[in-house]
Amino acid sequence: MTLDAELNHERDVQTIRQLLENWVVWRDAGDWKRFRTVWHDDGVMMATWFQGVADEFIRVTREGWDKGVSILHFLGGTSVDLAGDRAIAQTKMTISQRALVHDVWVDVVCTGRFYDFLEKRDGRWGMVLRQPIYEKDRMDPVSPSARLELDAATLAQYPEGYRHLAYLQSQIGYQIKKDMPALKGPEVEALYARGARWLAGQPL
Repeated sequence: MTLDAELNHERDVQTIRQLLENWVVWRDAGDWKRFRTVWHDDGVMMATWFQGVADEFIRVTREGWDKGVSILHFLGGTSVDLAGDRAIAQTKMTISQRALVHDVWVDVVCTGRFYDFLEKRDGRWGMVLRQPIYEKDRMDPVSPSARLELDAATLAQYPEGYRHLAYLQSQIGYQIKKDMPALKGPEVEALYARGARWLAGQPL
C-alpha cells in the first residue's frame, strides 16, 4: 500500500468512526436534523422493535421520544473493514431502556454489536444498513426494594440474547422481531456472509 493509499485508508476509517459516534450522540440527544445526515437516502434500520427505512425510523423514534420512551446507547471498540468505497463496521455497544413493567420501573441493558453496511457516495460516507447483533441482556428493578415477577412463558418466546429487552418492549406495545442475529447461530452467520458479499461489490 502506497503512502497516499494508507493515508486515505486511515482518513476513511476515522470518518466512519466519527459517523458511528455521531449516530449515538445525535440520536440519544434528539438532534434529529443532524441524525439524518449519517444515513444515505436508502438507508435501512433493523431493530427488535422496528425494521424499515431511515426516514421512517427517525419519525417513529421521535414519536416515542415525545411520549417518554427512554432508550440510550453506549459504544465500545470499533473494527472497520474497507473495500474501496464500501465498508463493514462492527462496534461493541450496549442498549439501555427504562420502562414500567408490571407496575415496576425497570432498566434493561443489552450488550451486543452494531454491524453496519456503509458506502461512500459522491465523496460522503453514509449508512446503508444497520443490523444490531444481540449477545446478552438483563432486567433489573430501578428500586432495589421492588419485587418483579416476569411471565416465564412470555419471556421464553424471545431469543436468549435479547429476551428481556423484547419482554419490556412488548409490554409497552411494540411488535418484536424474533429472529435477530445473536452471538452464535445461523442468523449471525448469514449476516457475516452478507457483509462479505457487500465488501465484494455485490448488492444488498
